[in-house]
Amino acid sequence: MSRPSRPTRREAIGATVGTLAGLTLAGTAHASTTGTRTPSDDAKTGPEGHGAPEAFDEVFQGRRIQGAPGAGHMHHGGGYAVRIDGQELHVMRNADGTWISVVNHYEPFATPRAVARAAVVELQGAALVPLA
Repeated sequence: MSRPSRPTRREAIGATVGTLAGLTLAGTAHASTTGTRTPSDDAKTGPEGHGAPEAFDEVFQGRRIQGAPGAGHMHHGGGYAVRIDGQELHVMRNADGTWISVVNHYEPFATPRAVARAAVVELQGAALVPLA
């Protein structure tokens, strides 16, 4: 009779490290798609949840951020305008419903409000320069 083969120490460590790396990547991917969502980020959309997010106007870290449907950069933002201190922040809605901006182009967020807040953090007090 033969005994069942057992993994070597090297194989066991390799499998553990591979599993942990995969879990870390999955967690990072999940965090980047959920953005910096807070309970006040209600993306109140139409009755079935497919409309534009509702308007917002607030002061975040000393900067006035505003967002409203209908007056935005029509090519990418689906008609949703986001402004920081009165300057337009170009935003774009991805196919999966997340939002990105010219400031955080590779980091999707759940709502335009979350995109605006992340841009304020990233700008670190610098003015938003209009695109030509």
